[in-house]
Amino acid sequence: MAADLQAKYSKLAQEYSKLRAQNQVLKKGVVDEQASSASLKEQLKQRDQSLRKVEQEMDSLSFRNQQLAKRVELLQEELAAEAKGKKGKNKGDSPSQQGLQTQSVFDEDLQKKIQENERLHIQFYEADEQHRQQEAQLRARLEELERDSEQHQAVVDGLTTKYMETIERLQSDKARIEVKAQTLEREAKECRMRTEECQQQLRRCQSELNRQVKQSSSVIQEKVPFNDTKFSDYNSLNVPPHNRRHQLKARDVAGQALGFVQDLVAALLNFHSYTEQRVHIYPLDSSIEPVSPLNQKFSQYLHENAAYVRPLEDSLMQLHQSITEDTVTVLETVGKLKNFADHFSSYTHFLQKILPYQLKSLEEECAAPLCTTALAAKNQELQNDMKRVTSVFEKLQNYINLLALPSVQQDPMPQSSTSAVFTQLAACLHSLHDAIKEMSKHYNQKAGLEQELPTVTQKLRTTTECLLGSLGSLTNSTGKIATFFSNNLDFFTSSTGYGPRGGTVALNPLQAESMLANKKKAADYIHAIRKPRPQSVPYREALSNRRILTSSTESREGLTQQVQQSQEKIARLEQEKEHWLLEAQLGKVRLEKENQRIADLEAQLAAALGGSPTLHTAPASALVHSQEDAETEQRATGKEATLCTSLVGDEESREQLIKTHYMARVGELTTQLQISDSKAVHFHSECRALARRLAIAEKSRETLSEEVKLANQNITRLQDELATTKRSYEDQLSMMSDHLCSMNETLSKQREEIDTLKLGSKGNAKKNKGR
Repeated sequence: MAADLQAKYSKLAQEYSKLRAQNQVLKKGVVDEQASSASLKEQLKQRDQSLRKVEQEMDSLSFRNQQLAKRVELLQEELAAEAKGKKGKNKGDSPSQQGLQTQSVFDEDLQKKIQENERLHIQFYEADEQHRQQEAQLRARLEELERDSEQHQAVVDGLTTKYMETIERLQSDKARIEVKAQTLEREAKECRMRTEECQQQLRRCQSELNRQVKQSSSVIQEKVPFNDTKFSDYNSLNVPPHNRRHQLKARDVAGQALGFVQDLVAALLNFHSYTEQRVHIYPLDSSIEPVSPLNQKFSQYLHENAAYVRPLEDSLMQLHQSITEDTVTVLETVGKLKNFADHFSSYTHFLQKILPYQLKSLEEECAAPLCTTALAAKNQELQNDMKRVTSVFEKLQNYINLLALPSVQQDPMPQSSTSAVFTQLAACLHSLHDAIKEMSKHYNQKAGLEQELPTVTQKLRTTTECLLGSLGSLTNSTGKIATFFSNNLDFFTSSTGYGPRGGTVALNPLQAESMLANKKKAADYIHAIRKPRPQSVPYREALSNRRILTSSTESREGLTQQVQQSQEKIARLEQEKEHWLLEAQLGKVRLEKENQRIADLEAQLAAALGGSPTLHTAPASALVHSQEDAETEQRATGKEATLCTSLVGDEESREQLIKTHYMARVGELTTQLQISDSKAVHFHSECRALARRLAIAEKSRETLSEEVKLANQNITRLQDELATTKRSYEDQLSMMSDHLCSMNETLSKQREEIDTLKLGSKGNAKKNKGR
């Protein structure tokens, strides 16, 4: 509210200063006009004085002329009398000669006076005419200046009234603003208090949000199972439903566009064909004399126009046929639009190819002997129109290629980009209509000028009329297309009716396929005649299955850990077993060697003593029994011990034993390596799941951070608004205080002047009384 009042007050102040400056300019203009009017009046007065002076001179000259005329008459009478009295006298007498001389003198004098009188009459007439003209001009100028002065005075009076009203309104606004300033100061104090409360609430909210983020992160890490929601395209719950109403609308719009494009194609075919006929007729008639090589090439290119124009209608018809009730019509799935874009690009290249020939052909028409300046100017305008039409077709080609691009790349275009392209395409269609309309108008004017040429034939008139008719139909068809596109621009730029639930992402081809598949399944489900209906799972049962799956996942993780621990324990025991088996084999070999050595020593001792061998056979038998006991134990531990016992002392058997041992170790290590690989794969999948959970947690954290940032921004904005309001109020108060100070000074000066005048009036009254 305060910002609006401040803006309104500043706007009024700006308008007041602007009007004040205009008032100064108008005052200056009025003063200048008054000065010029006064100077003109002074000039008029001087001219009147000169006119009166000339009139006086004229009166004096006329009086002098009358006197001279009377004198001439008297002289003529005297001469006549003298001639009568002297008829009988001698011609050779001296008095007659003197009379003749006197007569000649008077005649010369009279002739000079007559010539001077004529000259004075001519000068007087010219001066009178010049004076009348100047007087009329000055009177007209004076009347005009008086009217301007009256108008300026009326404007000044109106501005003065307006300024007085504005001043009164500003004073009332000032009083009202002062009241509002006080009110807003109180509101500012309340806002500061509320801001402090909001900051405290924000701190509490931040602490609460941080706590909730930590709690949610811990819950997500500990409780939430693996749930991949990163790629919404492959989530069956995000597949949008089929929009039958959108399909019917799209088919209807495509049908209307097809009809308009058919009219446009027919108009373009007629225009190019009649242009080709005109090239063969004008400026040179091919039936009389050969056409220039440039026009021959131009005619050859124009003859190929159907190969570029017809595919536009065919490709759009195929596009219309591909849009049915059972399809999905979006930019990413309409593949036929690419064919139309390619054919439109071909036609645009055709226009670019024939444009230089069109310009050169018009230049040849300008170079014709009977081409007038107006006709050359119209040809120049037509050249500019053709360049403009070709450039507009190039823009249309670019926009149509952009619309066909998503169906080629299989990549959805953002909705904002699609809206911008459709909007620019609509504006470009209106530009095309305007350009063709201008070209048709200039062609009509050119045809009118050509009708006045003496060399125009009936064949050229007919061809020109047909060409003008094709331009008229071309103008109508482009206007209909532009109007149609503008009327349906909301349908083109709005959401296509397809999209994942709860999102603004555009539909892609994979979702379109899923949509059609779901539509077919739904149709089969509803109209199931031959197939049995699929059994749907109730929601509660699905929730219970999910809980069971979650618990199974947790129990599977626990069992996997137990299996890993058991496998590690088994591997460790196998290593210990292998170690003790090797130790037992080596101990058995050493035992047999010792027994053999003891037997040899006993045999040597018996041979040396030569005594009874029975005494020594007992220990030997005891040793044999002990050896048999050891062999029995070795059989209990494994078959390898028996093999070693039987091959004691043999190096080859020892190498075989070591080789067998290491091969067994290699097999065990290979098994352990495979187990480790499986563990690594399992850990990798677990890490991926944890990474996804972390990403979800990061996303939620970012969302909460954005909310906190928005809250901080709102607080900052409120603080800025509060500071701005406070600063504006302070500025207003300072301005008001300055104004009040100036008003007080003015009032004090007025009071001093009043006191001075009172004292002066009292002094005068005392002087009068004293007299």
